[in-house]
Amino acid sequence: MRESTGGTRERIKAVALELFSEQGYEKTSLREIAERLNVTKAALYYHFKSKDEIVTSFVEDRLERMDELIAWAESQPATAATRRAVIGRYADTMFTSEQPSVMRFFEQNQTALKNLAAGQQMRGRMLRLADVLRRDDSSPAAQLRAALALFAVHSSWFAVRTPDITDAERKKIALQVADELLAAIGTEPEPTRPA
Repeated sequence: MRESTGGTRERIKAVALELFSEQGYEKTSLREIAERLNVTKAALYYHFKSKDEIVTSFVEDRLERMDELIAWAESQPATAATRRAVIGRYADTMFTSEQPSVMRFFEQNQTALKNLAAGQQMRGRMLRLADVLRRDDSSPAAQLRAALALFAVHSSWFAVRTPDITDAERKKIALQVADELLAAIGTEPEPTRPA
């Protein structure tokens, strides 16, 4: 039975992610990905012309999820309950089945990601989501708290290094820290500036 094109692409992405995480993005070649898949380089090239295209496909998946979350969040009232719901939904997307591997890849290969257009798009989406989290508070402290709340969720994959921690425990810790940061948004008056 022939595998669907979508299924083949997903298999390629899974194997590439495995190799990128094991060896690093720069040290992994398309030939190695093809060999691990037991296909020719030409067969791999049919689906992805370069390693950059494979990485871009990871980022595009994440951008799509973020766009959906941003649209939902913008349709909600700017309240503390909405902020908690947004960060909870964000955490849900970061803790789906393939996301831990993707997050580890992003953490281990930041230089490669930063140089790709898709990496710049992801940065832009993160800033938009942070803006939604603090939209009722324009203070610099709120801007930082909102960005750090998001960072608490996705950095938990590499910042929490406790052996044998479960994904559920990691997520709980990340949300606790994010909630602490978000709770202070909108609660402090803006400092007065000297005339």
